[in-house]
Amino acid sequence: MKRTDTSEWPCTIAQSVNVLGDHWNLLIIRQACMGTRRFDDFQASLGIGRNILTGRLQLLIDEGLLTRTEYQPNPPRFEYRLTDKGRDVYPILAAMAAWGDKWLVGPEGSPLTLHHDSCGNDMHAVVGCSECGQPLHVRAVKARPGPGYPRGERI
Repeated sequence: MKRTDTSEWPCTIAQSVNVLGDHWNLLIIRQACMGTRRFDDFQASLGIGRNILTGRLQLLIDEGLLTRTEYQPNPPRFEYRLTDKGRDVYPILAAMAAWGDKWLVGPEGSPLTLHHDSCGNDMHAVVGCSECGQPLHVRAVKARPGPGYPRGERI
C-alpha cells in the first residue's frame, strides 16, 4: 500500500507524520533513546527484517534524526547515533507512553516506568502550554493560521 506524501502540506503535524508516522521509525528512535546504536542490536531488539531496518535507518539519516558513524575500520562497522533533531523526538515518545499507560494497559500495569533522574521520581509526560504551563486539552486550544500558512487556503 502506497502512502500519501504529506511533506508539502501546510501543517507541521502532516509534515511530521511524513517522517515519524511509520511505526518502525518511532520504534527505532525509541531504541536509540534507550542506548541502542548498532544495526544487529536494533534488529535483535525489534525483530525487524534487515531490509526494512536498512531502509528505515537510511530515511532517519536522510531526515537528520540519526548519524551513521564508523566505529571499526576493518572490517568497516558503523553505529547510529541520535542527532539533536532525533533527541527532540523523545518528548513525543514519552507522551505516547503516557497515553498508552492510560488507555491500553491492563490491570497488571505499565510494562515500563519512566524515571526522571533530575528529581528522582517516576513520572509520566504531560504536554502543557508553553506560556502558562497548563496541561493541554483539545477543547481549550484552537488552531489559527501561522505566518507560514499559505494565503487563501482554509484550515
